[in-house]
Amino acid sequence: MQYTIENEFLRLTADTHGAEAVSVVNKATGAEMLWCGDPAVWGRHAPILFPYTGKLTGGKMIAKGQEYAGGQHGFARDMEHTLVGKTDDTMTFALAASEETRRLWPYDFVLRSTFALDGKTVRHTLAVENPSEPELRFGIGYHPAFAIPFDDAHTAADYEFRFDALESPLCVSALPNGLLNGTDYHYLARNVKSIPVTDDLFANDSHCMVNLRSKTLAIVEKDTGRAVRCNIEDYPYVLIWSAKKTPYRFVCIEPWQSLPGEENGSLVWEDRACAASLTPGESWSTTLCTTFDR
Repeated sequence: MQYTIENEFLRLTADTHGAEAVSVVNKATGAEMLWCGDPAVWGRHAPILFPYTGKLTGGKMIAKGQEYAGGQHGFARDMEHTLVGKTDDTMTFALAASEETRRLWPYDFVLRSTFALDGKTVRHTLAVENPSEPELRFGIGYHPAFAIPFDDAHTAADYEFRFDALESPLCVSALPNGLLNGTDYHYLARNVKSIPVTDDLFANDSHCMVNLRSKTLAIVEKDTGRAVRCNIEDYPYVLIWSAKKTPYRFVCIEPWQSLPGEENGSLVWEDRACAASLTPGESWSTTLCTTFDR
């Protein structure tokens, strides 16, 4: 089921399936700013990644002595969440451990996803609680896709990713199979404030940038300055990505708190690098702020 919140500037719709934002509309222009989710290109809009980001080593994990198979980016994006709170400009969804989740990940947890509108900014908070586990480790991240071009007068080549500080973004490689290979590190660019959107930018899939200095990363329309800007300052990893089909119809800015598994890494869940580790009764949260300057 879908629910909508709005303020003077924005109208946001999210679905209980995956607690996923499926639409953000600029009320002044009527423009849709999220990717439409066309399954012929990429059938999602802005999935949440939990309890891990990327792929598992060997496509599986060993947790509490048992082996579990797992697909990319965890299971929260494919589960039905429950609306637990709503006002005119905020709404919260919750996903708690169940028989269904324990078939995939044998841990007790509560995940809350809260959307709040603040002017032209969407604040999306993911909060994780450990109700009873001796220790709860997890990974988490965001994967919003922003529609480009912003209008019919532009093409994808009219856009660039723009940092707010001079950057030499160092990337870790998950080629060729989506797992960290531990040997390939490269600079996407050196001493730049922008990365142009070119037809070959995503020829080898995403770019996972580590330890950026910038507080924000935006996708910017070069001639007008119109932009979608994500606050990335509290995220150790930020990915940019689009489907390989050109011309590009969307781009993703993905702040993550954790990384994919390692090509030759351990299958044991507790050995996997995590975003946080919670004791019983402890909670943790992260917030992605996205401003729509268009």
